[in-house]
Formats: sequence, C-alpha cells, structure tokens
Amino acid sequence: MERLPRGRHGLSPEFVARNQRERLISGLTEALYEVGYHETTVSLIGRRAAVSKSDFYKHFESKDDCFVAAYDAAVDRIRERVLAACEAAEGRSWAERMSEAVGGLLDLFDEEPALASIALVEGLRAGRGVYDRYQAAIESFVAIIGNGAPRPRVGDEVPEATDEAVIGGIASLLSRRILAAEGERLSELFPEILEFVLAAYLGAAEARRIVSAG
Repeated sequence: MERLPRGRHGLSPEFVARNQRERLISGLTEALYEVGYHETTVSLIGRRAAVSKSDFYKHFESKDDCFVAAYDAAVDRIRERVLAACEAAEGRSWAERMSEAVGGLLDLFDEEPALASIALVEGLRAGRGVYDRYQAAIESFVAIIGNGAPRPRVGDEVPEATDEAVIGGIASLLSRRILAAEGERLSELFPEILEFVLAAYLGAAEARRIVSAG
C-alpha cells in the first residue's frame, strides 16, 4: 500500500482516511506474518503502516478490531481471485473451472504469503469471534465449488455436506503446510488439491486421469 506524499498534497480527508486504514490493515497483516499475533502491537502496526498511534485509534478501537478488518479484507481478496479465475474459464467444463480456481488460489498465496497466513492460520488463533468468521468464509466458497458440479447417477448421490467438506479440507491442508513452514510454494500442491476436489464429485479414477492429463 502506497504511503501519501509528505507535506501539502491536496488530497481529500476521505481519501487520506481510507489510505491510512488500508495501510494499517496491510501493516497488521505483514506484522502477523513476521512475528505472530501476540507479538504484534499497535505500535508495530503503526510503524509498518507509517501511521501514528493516535491516528490508528481514529480507525480502530484496538488491535483485535484491526485484525477483524484485516481478516475480512483477506477473505474478500481470496474470494475475488477465485471468482475471477472461474469467470475466466466461463463456458468450459466444471473440472476446468475448478482447475483454474485452484490454480488462482495457490498462485495468490505464493504471491502474498502473509495473506495466506492471516486467512488460514492466524484467524484460527484469534478467538471465537474470528473463528465464526472463518466458518462463514468457508461457507461463502461452497456456492463457488457447487456451481455446475456434476450430478451423480441416481443411487450414487454425493452427500449434501460434500461441498463444505471439500472447502474445509482444502483450508485444513493448506493451513498445515503453512504452519509446517517448510518453505515450499503452495502452488506445488496444485495436483494434489485439484485431484482431491475432483474426486469428491467424479470419483478417484476420473480425477486422477484429468490431473494426469494436465
């Protein structure tokens, strides 16, 4: 997030306030990634954002309040990237759209590891209020994965909870890899995650065939 120029700049108070808020959210996200939730302080957030402590409290009541805003912003960014990937594959098969969605998600996390961390790791450490948001975020992706998903033959129905279980499984797998801090790029997990998604609807053999075919 770009800092404002020093001195007189002719920018509206509304623009300045929005810019400060966005920088504080970015500052908290980066601080969390580097030092963790408990070591992240209002002073540290302000230094990363180049925003004074007094101005911090014009936007947020506390570090927790800033965290909630940062978490919501992270989920919005992730959802936007996944939806954009699906839209780019409009008119193609469901499996191809899921391939683009998974690829877009993992590329975003490689580009912005701090974003992945706040969404998939720190959010689960910040207390019940954010955990409820985490569950709501999981549910918000259910419609994306279920849109156009193949319907199985009669007598071989996919359980109603499948969509949510698949999204939750992806989040769990990625969060474990982030916590392990093995230094790998999350995009390296693309074949494994795509096969996991497809297998829930198409069966293991067909999912493996599609992934192997590239």
